[in-house]
Amino acid sequence: MKLFCVALLSCLFITTSQAQVYFTISGTVKSATNGQPMAAASVFAQNTTFGTATDEAGNFKLQLPAGGYDLVVTFTGYRTELKRITTADANEKIIFELNEKEKELAAVAVVATNEVADGLEKYGSFFKSAFLGKLAHDSACTIQNPSALHFFFSKKKNRLKVTATEPLVIKNQWLGYNITYNIDSFTHEYNTDVSIYSGYPLFEAMQGDSSQQQIWETNRRIAYKGSLLHFMRSVYNKSLAADGFEIQFITNNQGKENSIVLKDFYGALQYEKDDSTQTVEILPNQNLVAVLYKAEKPLPAYIAENPNEPKDFRLSFLNFKPKESIIIEQNGFFYESNDVTISGYYTWDKVGNQVPYDYLYKP
Repeated sequence: MKLFCVALLSCLFITTSQAQVYFTISGTVKSATNGQPMAAASVFAQNTTFGTATDEAGNFKLQLPAGGYDLVVTFTGYRTELKRITTADANEKIIFELNEKEKELAAVAVVATNEVADGLEKYGSFFKSAFLGKLAHDSACTIQNPSALHFFFSKKKNRLKVTATEPLVIKNQWLGYNITYNIDSFTHEYNTDVSIYSGYPLFEAMQGDSSQQQIWETNRRIAYKGSLLHFMRSVYNKSLAADGFEIQFITNNQGKENSIVLKDFYGALQYEKDDSTQTVEILPNQNLVAVLYKAEKPLPAYIAENPNEPKDFRLSFLNFKPKESIIIEQNGFFYESNDVTISGYYTWDKVGNQVPYDYLYKP
């Protein structure tokens, strides 16, 4: 089995027919150097459609659906800052102090690497595939400012690094979203065929007539079903089987992999819900968890590239750090996300096939 692992540093996403409950978050953005308020700083809950800008006094206010988020603040020439927030933070005023980017160190880093002069021409298609995805509809998902990308290749490490001089502007006509993606880092290790990227996406729903909106909603349901966001919400709601999921444990005995069929999913995950914070903690009894989504078959393009993979269900793997649990919020947001790596079908779902955390699935 060929594994393509992606660290869940950013990336990454309430199955309910009830109306959403909102909470308000507020605060101020200041300069760490002189303490002065910073006007027009961008403040948003990453991987959602909720964002705003600070006023002249550096103040901001956001209304968000109940759950958890990474709140991100960006300002040109300053380091991006983020803070994990939940519904419990509604009564607190959050203060962000931004530090200027160290231009000298950045310049040294660029000199020390090997930027490819024709990088976009040479690596552009590969980057789009690794970042946006390889699904058939990805031709409808494009980067509008590709000239912002810079490509660096290290022969010694056999590694490709991609940076951007400004947030990437992504137009996803298939799902009906414009995405502003502040990419933090992207690297691809050719020796292991592993791509790792992180960043801070902000979604904006496109406007269209009722017919177009219906098409987008249909496509969003397709993208959501079986996704990691869908899985985490199903774990939270204890609806794995009803939603089409099955989990198994993968063990390794003297180099031979074995799968363990589980009768009690939630006991195996050591599922614990904290009603005071409305969060769920899981700590699987085995580190490697297979996620089988049986409600849909893999797409033909995936089977063509992975002919040895199952053809009747979508198979993904979640590899948990030993003895490290994760916390799942009611909207499917989970942390620490970098304590889990994914492989299998989930690596097929990249930026071009993702819906935001505030997406509401309507069967």
